[in-house]
Amino acid sequence: MRKIAFLGPAGTFTDSVVSGAFPDDERIPCVTIPECMDFVLEDQVDFAVVPIENTIEGTVNMTIDHLFHEANLTIIGELTAPIQQHLLVHPNHALRWKKAERILSHSHAIAQCHKFLHREFHGVPARQMTSTAAAAKYVNEHPEQCIAAIANSLSAEEYGLFTAQADIHDFNFNHTRFLVLSKTHEELTFSLPQTGGKTTIIVTLPTDRPGTLHQALATFAWRNLNLTKIESRPLKTGLGNYFFIIDVAQRMDDVLVPGAFAEIEALGCRVQVLGSYYGYEVGQTTSKV
Repeated sequence: MRKIAFLGPAGTFTDSVVSGAFPDDERIPCVTIPECMDFVLEDQVDFAVVPIENTIEGTVNMTIDHLFHEANLTIIGELTAPIQQHLLVHPNHALRWKKAERILSHSHAIAQCHKFLHREFHGVPARQMTSTAAAAKYVNEHPEQCIAAIANSLSAEEYGLFTAQADIHDFNFNHTRFLVLSKTHEELTFSLPQTGGKTTIIVTLPTDRPGTLHQALATFAWRNLNLTKIESRPLKTGLGNYFFIIDVAQRMDDVLVPGAFAEIEALGCRVQVLGSYYGYEVGQTTSKV
């Protein structure tokens, strides 16, 4: 039986995704996203499943930054799941949920429900927690407080909370992508609908040379290689210094993709391949960080 690290505690959106993709394996909850990756590096688990991007709130920067700066891990799979955010309260306060004095959740979940919170809880402070399930757990453990959590239905069941309002996220098409990370290049296959192949790289440009990014991207264009994501993140070496994370909508082959990478490196750029893998859809799992 394999061990899978996920952002805990029990009942998080990531927990739900791991349950759907690894039903026969042991799930190991972690307190933070970096801890999930560190558990893999320390051989405490076989894989880590961490959120990378949400359709409403965008990239989970903590995942990218720790993967680039700290964790030498390989992406061996991608899992995409729909997200449903609910407002949960302790049963003691089921009839007075609109009087909640604080809203607890993960920062991304709070941002995904901005319109609802502005309309129903204008002026009520929102407190950030390490995960949506951590927020639900806190509400469960403090029945004397009139507070609410933003979390999923799994958390409601896990911690015995009342769903005051369902589907409070601002946009209906709310999905999150999760990465499966490993110390090895072992290829994973799942009995789930496949979304296609992808190769993820990080490109670091030579210092302050005009036009280099344009030239690097052109190597994909003339090879007819589609890019589904390009995003910059600080190198943390000074203002204006960035690395670029790029998703190429094709798995590594023998000619086109390696040729593009070689051409980019000939421009003086550094190319780091994070993984070449397949993506899968995890049913109608209510999932998020």
